[in-house]
Amino acid sequence: MTLKIISAEQIEFEGEVTLVSLPGEMGLFEVLNNHAALIAALTAGNVSYVDAEGTRSSRSIRGGVADINNNVVSVCIY
Repeated sequence: MTLKIISAEQIEFEGEVTLVSLPGEMGLFEVLNNHAALIAALTAGNVSYVDAEGTRSSRSIRGGVADINNNVVSVCIY
């Protein structure tokens, strides 16, 4: 699936991943391939992901919104 991390200024990250972990308002949740469509509010925390090579990376955010649809995870952050 494709992960896009987007700020107001630029695209922070765009690439193929196998897992995304997001800090939702109702708690931490994970997104895998073929996840159901979802829009979620995000709180301060870390967006963690595993890329196609198996490397785990993380980026801290202050909050935002995640849109998950058709194996594309778009994370708009501030």
